[in-house]
Amino acid sequence: MSGADAVILDLEDAIAPEDKERARESVVEHAAGLGLPVIVRVNAVGTPWHDADIAALVRLEGVALMLPKTERPQDIAAVVRRIGRDCPIIALIETAAGFSRLHDILPSNGVMMAAFGSVDFSVDIGCAHERLPLLTARGEIVWRSRAAGRAAPLDGVTTALDDEMSLEADLKHATEMGFGGKLAIHPKQIDAIHRAFMPDDATVAWARKVLEASSSGSAARLEGEMIDRPVVERARRIWDRWGNR
Repeated sequence: MSGADAVILDLEDAIAPEDKERARESVVEHAAGLGLPVIVRVNAVGTPWHDADIAALVRLEGVALMLPKTERPQDIAAVVRRIGRDCPIIALIETAAGFSRLHDILPSNGVMMAAFGSVDFSVDIGCAHERLPLLTARGEIVWRSRAAGRAAPLDGVTTALDDEMSLEADLKHATEMGFGGKLAIHPKQIDAIHRAFMPDDATVAWARKVLEASSSGSAARLEGEMIDRPVVERARRIWDRWGNR
């Protein structure tokens, strides 16, 4: 396999209209045998294929759903009702309308996390698909995800397949902004994504030292750094996730 944490089976943009039905049946047939977590990106609400996509997901167990162009909490509620069981939903935010309702979308029942559809969003608002014009949007999707108690969101794709420097720069930006992962469009991007979001050995060792130094519960000093509650909390998150790797 590619080494990805999960695979997205795309029924939306990657599939021509005349192939939608065949692709849907292929997903139903093969999703269970892929050997890693599966996310199905259905067609958006209001398209001719959305209802059939949701009906197909009812036949699948253990998959997550990615809802493109998520714009209303009512659409999420309708999907949850139709599926009729627990099915984690990734709200793909790709439009200004979706961003304007993040405060209602993210707390919706069934939403596991958001993902930033940065390419479609830049088209929708008429800006360049570059880091600076999308800075505010990235910041908002991160802090609103945290405020809603959802997992850190997934950043959008890097479209330059053969430009490793662009990918590395995008990954540095995403991790600094607080994203929890990134969408990939080719297996060659996966190793770099893993490296970017996984702390190195020195960072894990730092987290262990901080937790040891703060075990008394009072503020402490470690290697010239003041260890107070926010620093301890960051160290605890790193250690809880990566300390036993």
